[in-house]
Amino acid sequence: MRYFVSFDPATPEAVTTVDIRELPSGALQVEIEGRRVEVDAEQVGPSLSIRVDGRVVDLTTEGAPPELGAIASGHRSYVRVESERQRAAARTKTSGGGGGDKTLKAPMPGRVVRVLAKPGDAVIAGQPLLVLEAMKMENEVKARADGTVLTVHVTEGATVESNARLLTLA
Repeated sequence: MRYFVSFDPATPEAVTTVDIRELPSGALQVEIEGRRVEVDAEQVGPSLSIRVDGRVVDLTTEGAPPELGAIASGHRSYVRVESERQRAAARTKTSGGGGGDKTLKAPMPGRVVRVLAKPGDAVIAGQPLLVLEAMKMENEVKARADGTVLTVHVTEGATVESNARLLTLA
């Protein structure tokens, strides 16, 4: 199965392709950017114990797919994971005459630190619109396309859940 993984909520379009297939032994063969490794995984309580190239990493996740907080051996990071099927379904949903959803949503739960745009502002693709603090990191939420800010749905200091509406562009 092919997956598309983003490690930075500020640039969700920067994805790494990951191919995973189960081997007859029960282990997984994982290919990331042309590099193949064999991975053994075992559920240990709330964590997953993963052995890669002789090294063991304990992995715990927070949140719900596709946006996850991942804690690996004490290091915390953001991960967005979409399967090939999920991506195809999303493309089908937004390929109608409406031009897709122009509402920017929170990539993970967090607190709004700064709102950098207001209704009526013209914005360009890649422009930071809001700063969200999540998992002790500040993450910029950027415009995916050129447009005009129609609505700001949050205020500074607000706590938001994953997928909460932040801004709508026209």
